[in-house]
Amino acid sequence: MTLKISADLEKRLNRLAQKTKKPKSYHIREALKEYVEEYEDAYLALERLNAKAKYLSTKELEKRLGY
Repeated sequence: MTLKISADLEKRLNRLAQKTKKPKSYHIREALKEYVEEYEDAYLALERLNAKAKYLSTKELEKRLGY
């Protein structure tokens, strides 16, 4: 896998790797793992919400609200 990042992000990643004494690849893996888990959870929640959601037209909503 090849990854292109900005020069600024690379500098920050280098500093973090030096401070933590862990390789850049460790930090990249951890960040990706957290990102993927977060988005998986978000999409699962959205799928569950959409499965239970009932969508109303404006007319249907107005009727229910008594307008």
